[in-house]
Amino acid sequence: MESKFLAIISRMKYISRWGLMRNTITENISEHSLETAFIAHLLAVLRNVRHGGSINTERCALLAMYHDASEIITGDLPTPIKYYNSSIKDAYKLVEKNAENQLLSYLPDDLRGEYSTIISCSEEDEELWKLVKAADKISAYIKCVEETQMGNRDFDKALISTKKSIEKMNIPEANEFIEEFIPAYFLTIDDQA
Repeated sequence: MESKFLAIISRMKYISRWGLMRNTITENISEHSLETAFIAHLLAVLRNVRHGGSINTERCALLAMYHDASEIITGDLPTPIKYYNSSIKDAYKLVEKNAENQLLSYLPDDLRGEYSTIISCSEEDEELWKLVKAADKISAYIKCVEETQMGNRDFDKALISTKKSIEKMNIPEANEFIEEFIPAYFLTIDDQA
């Protein structure tokens, strides 16, 4: 049987993010997902090394790689719209679930069970998904930092609100990331070397 799954996944590179904002550098969900995976992995390592955790760091990175996969079907709905009110938020969750099921339908039957635990949130991975969500927000924050560093004032308010939303999550590893890793994003390549 032919499977369309990876061909569909490869289309992540065509889905642009930040559709309501003027972007100095465009970003697609493929790029964002990889960055989020790097960050999620680091957050999981911080959890294990500094906070006595024993979570699966590789699985955390894997979940992050696929965290926006449903957007191949739905597109990237801007955050202000997605979370405008509880009715829209609930309706969008249903749309996301349908998109996840559509993605899974592109796989051979014998592989769907394995991928369903990666593409959809499950209770058994709740701790990992919290770190993935934090990594997702941190990736958005990094985008805001980069855009404002290039003089793009469209991201001024997003920079502030995204940082506040990370702080509100009250995840020690995310706060440590902001404190220890974000300052380097304000440096030039020469200063980073």
